[in-house]
This record gives sequence, C-alpha cells and structure tokens, in this order.
Amino acid sequence: MRRLLKNSRVLITGGAGFIGSNLIESMLNAGNLVLCLDNFATGKRENINDFIDNPNFRLLEGDIRNYTDCTEAVKGIDIVFHQAALGSVPRSIQDPVSSADVNIGGFVKMLFASKEAGVKRFIYAASSSTYGDHPDLPKVEENIGKPLSPYGITKYVNELFADNFASTYGIDVIGLRYFNVFGKRQDPYGAYAAVIPLFVKKLMKHEAPVINGNGLNSRDFTYIDNVVQVNHLASLVTNKAALNQVYNVAHGERTNLNELYDMIKSIIGKYDKEVLYIKPVHGPERAGDIPHSQASVAKAQKLLGYKPSHTVKEGLMEAIKWYRDNL
Repeated sequence: MRRLLKNSRVLITGGAGFIGSNLIESMLNAGNLVLCLDNFATGKRENINDFIDNPNFRLLEGDIRNYTDCTEAVKGIDIVFHQAALGSVPRSIQDPVSSADVNIGGFVKMLFASKEAGVKRFIYAASSSTYGDHPDLPKVEENIGKPLSPYGITKYVNELFADNFASTYGIDVIGLRYFNVFGKRQDPYGAYAAVIPLFVKKLMKHEAPVINGNGLNSRDFTYIDNVVQVNHLASLVTNKAALNQVYNVAHGERTNLNELYDMIKSIIGKYDKEVLYIKPVHGPERAGDIPHSQASVAKAQKLLGYKPSHTVKEGLMEAIKWYRDNL
C-alpha cells in the first residue's frame, strides 16, 4: 500500500503547473487541506479548474518574488511543497536574469517565510541539471559537476541555500532532483515545451517531430506518478538521517531520443496506423544540453522507501491516453 500524507495543511507553490497540479490532486484525494500559490506566469488555470470548488482547496494568486505573498501563503501551513520555478534550459539561456530572479530570489523568500512561520518541513523541486558536466552514470547524489546552463546554476544554488537554512535555522528541508518528468497536464504548446508532449502533439497531427541531434542523447524519463509518490514519502519520513538531504527522483533507466520516438509512435500507432509511417526530422543539438542522464535511485529507496511505480513505457501509455482525451 502506498504511504500518503493525510490530514495536513499543505502549501503547493506553482500549483497550477504540470507537477504542482498533479500534487494538488493527490494531496486533496488523500484528505489534506491544500493552498495553491501561483502567479500564472507559466501555470494554467485549466490545470486547477477541477479543484476550485473543492472545500479543502484554496487558491492564492501571488508571486514568490513578493515576500508579502510568501508570508501570507505560509500562515498555518504544516508542509510546503515548493514547485514554483521558471523551468527550461533554453529559456534560462535566453533570459538568465528572470530565471535567477524567480528560481533563486523567489526560493530564498519562500524558504525564509516558511522558517519564520514555523513550517515543519520544506520539500522543494531540485533538478538533475545540477549534475552538469559530471560524466559518471548513473548519477549519484553526492557527485555533481559544473552546471551547463543558468537554469542548472539556479537549481544548484537552491540546494546550497536549503542546506544552509537547515544548519542555521533548524528547518527540515528535503530536495528532490527530478529527472525529465512527463505525464498528464504537461503542456505540449509554447516555445519551451518538453520533448514528450511535443512528440505526441506532432504525431497526433500527423506531423514529423524534430529530434535534436542524432537522437542518441539519452534521459531518465520519469512518469509523474513516481514524482507524486516520492513527495508524499518525503513529507512522512521521520528518520533523521533522511532529513536535510537531496534525492534523485527517476525510474533509473536510460532512453535515447530515437528509442523514445519509436515507443511513442508505436503506442499512438495502435489506434492511428498513419502515424507508423511518419519519420522524424533531425535538427541541431540544443545549447546547454548534457549528452546523457540516468539516475541512481538507491538513496531514495533506502532512506524514503521509494519504489517507482511506472516504467517509461507504462508512463507513456497513460500519458498518451490523457493527451488523446484532452488535446
């Protein structure tokens, strides 16, 4: 049986985003009181429409860069799940100032407001981009390299601040290094859409997706249910050795872009045969990308009890079903 946080007052920053809205859904279903803080810069109102009339849900429209909004959001809160950020490596290269302002400035304001309000635990979205140019596979939490993008730098700085706050102020913090998360509510539109929803959208329109480079770059694609699970586990753990740590959140397997495309094409092709004849277009490599990424999840398994529920293929089948119903 999955271990779920129950009967708690939780704040989910960035709750109208892809990961945040999935967390809200799970936290409400488990019987928690949920406050969502979002400024809708990247989050979408349709992601939280199903929750608006739930008596255990409340929306606070605000910005983590505004300290007053942060202090208002943490009043009476037991646990903060900090998901708010400006994601995307390309976005950070194009606009490093905004990425730093939100991802570092907003993070520190949120963390300090939580400490001041006596929040019990602060769980935050870290990133696999922190590993940067470190060559070893699989990625182990203690061994990181130099970040290769402004986004990666911001997420690493978050970890430094979190560790400092834990030792200086005594607040419990846990960082979760997400690896290429995908699933329902992930936006396939916009300039910074992730690869899986982009591939799905293109194929459903009978268009050829673009693969950056030769398609041999690989990632540890991680289904959203695995991410939701580990957030619950991080909120429940009582072992002191598990606190004030950073954990990889992934499945622990590596899939290259060519393999990913073939899997998606095969799944969609089961109900739309035309898709099986579409060949991808190969474009240039993307600036700031690392060639390969794969996580060791041994630390999360040992200290949090994490057991990934979905492989890449199982997650793709569920995600594509959602896109079929919603695109």
